[in-house]
Amino acid sequence: MTKGIPFSETIKQEIINKIKNEGMSVREAGAAYDASPKAIYSWLRGEIVDGNRNLILENNRLKKELDMAYRIIGRLTAETSRGKK
Repeated sequence: MTKGIPFSETIKQEIINKIKNEGMSVREAGAAYDASPKAIYSWLRGEIVDGNRNLILENNRLKKELDMAYRIIGRLTAETSRGKK
């Protein structure tokens, strides 16, 4: 894209996804999509601010998942120790 032409939300999300999930660096994304690193960093910052609610929900989901894993490990530990007696 040429300088001064705004990026569509779809392209922005694609770039953010590649950086966050695929390990692409901001510099690589800028070169691949002809976007300035400054613009990409502002999109990433906006993602964090707008995504605070999503981050909180994801954090809560992960806490529940971890708690469930601890319970499963505890149950398996108890079962294996009973079997050894």
